[in-house]
Amino acid sequence: MIQFKLDPKSGVPFYRQIIDQIRYGIASGQLTVGEQLPTVRALAVELKINLNTITKAYKELEIQSILETQQGTGTFIGPKAVVIPEKEKNAKLSDICQEFLMIARSYGFSLEEVINELKLKGGKQ
Repeated sequence: MIQFKLDPKSGVPFYRQIIDQIRYGIASGQLTVGEQLPTVRALAVELKINLNTITKAYKELEIQSILETQQGTGTFIGPKAVVIPEKEKNAKLSDICQEFLMIARSYGFSLEEVINELKLKGGKQ
């Protein structure tokens, strides 16, 4: 199961962030076929957002056959494979790096310090 995290500063709507995290979770193998997702209510409480936001994300993924909802049982990862296009992956990585560097620079770290720390952490999981 993935841990959902929302970034209110990103400018990306919360429902879109949830959709992306589920898609990337499936593509990376963190979420597997048949795995149950949190209920709409449980996830809304956990993330402290409106139920309708979660419902919208789940419905959009259902329409794409990525999720399957079984009445009274829950929402599950469907059998449809999710492949993230290389261009989309590169754009996401670029966004992550840009935000990360902006935060690191705001604390006064140089690019060299950041690179050295990433190299140290790179081998650790």
